[in-house]
Amino acid sequence: MDYSAVSDQNLVSDYIKGDENALKILLERHKSRIFSYIMMTIKDRDLAEDFFQDTFVKVIQTLKRKKYNEEGKFLPWVLRIAHNLMIDHFRKTNKMRMIRPNEEFDIFDTIAGDHLNSDEEIAVNQRKTDIKKLIEMLPEEQKEVIKLRLYYDMSFKEIGAYSNVSINTALGRMRYALINLRKLINEKQISSLQLD
Repeated sequence: MDYSAVSDQNLVSDYIKGDENALKILLERHKSRIFSYIMMTIKDRDLAEDFFQDTFVKVIQTLKRKKYNEEGKFLPWVLRIAHNLMIDHFRKTNKMRMIRPNEEFDIFDTIAGDHLNSDEEIAVNQRKTDIKKLIEMLPEEQKEVIKLRLYYDMSFKEIGAYSNVSINTALGRMRYALINLRKLINEKQISSLQLD
């Protein structure tokens, strides 16, 4: 069976009804974004792997108890579980820090560089670095939406659910983030990368 067209909601439902394969599909579908989120938050691979495992243990326990009621919002729900587990951990170890996707990362890693010569690659890398710095100058809500969209590849529906705002609010924040980013790019005279 081709599961690519099956929604997260249906896979969750199938898993609750006893189809163990449905959870494997969900895990394969979302593991890179979930692990990236954890890794970018704590910056320790061993600890990130532990949190990733703990997150899915909690997901399985919740689903088995039929306590899942986040219809159509599986990924934001799992990210919130991971987020809460990390907060609990840092509270317990008295090393609480801000667990938000606002730490340094390479938002433009997905830009292909294989076909560039060395001079072009240096120029692209410099623009990436410059734009990353400019993103940090944005207001917090705009910075968050741009990172969730570009780095975690979340849809605006997922961003809205994650941030507890409407899709229109998420879209508006992204619009203003891009407007402000373009202004900063022009002010700093950086040769613009494609941001849309």
